[in-house]
Amino acid sequence: MTGDHQPLALLLFSAFVVITLAITTWVSRHRQGSAEEFYAGGRLFTPMENGFAISGDYMSAASFLGISGLIALVGYDGMLYSVGFLVAWLVVLFLVAELVRNCGRFTLADVVASRMRERPVRIAAGTSSVTVSVLYLVAQMVGAGSLVALLLGGTSEAARAWTVIGVGALMVIYVSLGGMRATTWIQIVKAVLLLGGTVALTVGVLLRFHGDINRLLTTAAERSGHGEAFLAPGLSYGGDWTARFDFISLGLALVLGTAGLPHILSRFYTVPTARAARRSVIWAIGLIGGFYLMTIVLGFGAAAIVGSDTVRTSHASGNTAVPLLALDLGGGAGSTGGTVLFAVVAAVAFATILAVVAGITLASSASVAHDLYATLRRPGGKQRSEVAVARAAAVGIGAVAIALGLLARELNVAFLVGLAFAVAASANLPVLLYSLFWRRFTTRGAVWAVYGGLVPSVLLVLLSPVVSGSPESLFPGADFQLFPLQNPGLVSIPLGFLAGWLGTVTSDEEPDAARHAETEVRSLTGAGAV
Repeated sequence: MTGDHQPLALLLFSAFVVITLAITTWVSRHRQGSAEEFYAGGRLFTPMENGFAISGDYMSAASFLGISGLIALVGYDGMLYSVGFLVAWLVVLFLVAELVRNCGRFTLADVVASRMRERPVRIAAGTSSVTVSVLYLVAQMVGAGSLVALLLGGTSEAARAWTVIGVGALMVIYVSLGGMRATTWIQIVKAVLLLGGTVALTVGVLLRFHGDINRLLTTAAERSGHGEAFLAPGLSYGGDWTARFDFISLGLALVLGTAGLPHILSRFYTVPTARAARRSVIWAIGLIGGFYLMTIVLGFGAAAIVGSDTVRTSHASGNTAVPLLALDLGGGAGSTGGTVLFAVVAAVAFATILAVVAGITLASSASVAHDLYATLRRPGGKQRSEVAVARAAAVGIGAVAIALGLLARELNVAFLVGLAFAVAASANLPVLLYSLFWRRFTTRGAVWAVYGGLVPSVLLVLLSPVVSGSPESLFPGADFQLFPLQNPGLVSIPLGFLAGWLGTVTSDEEPDAARHAETEVRSLTGAGAV
């Protein structure tokens, strides 16, 4: 990268930050004191607006930077992320969206607590939601650091560190001042920018190869260094059984994890009815589906035009493939077109990160305030409003995410998100599905389901090659690896469901048939929904 890119890209960064801060300031002038306004934006958004916001919340740095980078490095196997992220929305559409909207108010714990003893269930679900959110935030921080380090020369560790800190500070401002309404509008603006930028790059790649997809793939295979193996399954997840099980584990985590993500579930509360929630998911599927199809073109385009070796040299995990592709499509380093296109793509990617971290931070701070604080506060102590606690929680969560983002800065962002999906699928999805569909489900079963998935998934990640035992680990100099798979989903997801079943069948508690019937009617019809 040359210094010519810096002024324009930084100008575009600044423009987006100013626009989003203006939105936040404008929204903060409206009353944000009530929990419904802060957590759910007053439930005033239309299905189309919410669909764009959901897609803006979901199409993260992992999608734009990480997936394209993985495809540029490992070809066919990298497409698993695109397929898994998209197919997951069918689970959300058919099993979760309407029922969650009818049964809850602001968080996942609301759905479970509607028919259980509130205190233990809210503590468990709140803890799980915060854990998933922090893991997801770390991926966005890593993406931001990679992007700005590339802009400023690719070698500046100080630039990465200050970028992570800056993103953390901005997300705290967005959430604290604007709540859900500002966050939603930021996500809508970001979705439009991201889709526009992705379309432009996709058209550029196809024009470079005159619309000949076969030539694009052939050239990508030739420049990848792997030949025809680049276009066949198994380059990354083939070979021994460990790699194959890792493939299955990742697929399970991606397909099942979306339905357990706190920041996605919270979006269903921003529309007035369950029908609107379903329609907003349909909007989101259309937008997200088109986007992921284009990331495949961008990944193979980066391999064919930039070259896998160049991408790997810039960033070992491929996070900078799309900005490098934009630079080449615009005319190369030093050209006006390359400078402009690179700057636009870098700014769009940065906007993506800011919007996603705002949504995740809001969801996690809502879990802290609405589930943990409201449950654990002393009856005789000084009472603070949930909204005030949520704003304070946003600061604490931001600090934790910044620290972990600095630690994990060399890992691929799509891979990091895969870990967050595994934890969400292991801890949140079992308790959610059991609560909605199993009449005999009890409080003990709910608590066991959450911790039975949460603890193993986090523990297995800590004992996996991700943390130690290999040169690519978080701690390459240490080796306490005991679990061979990089993604724990294959083991931890069944454990979450098993723990929920075991806790229920060993419980002395008699299920409250009346509360279950009330929840069932409410979930299916919307009668009595908030």
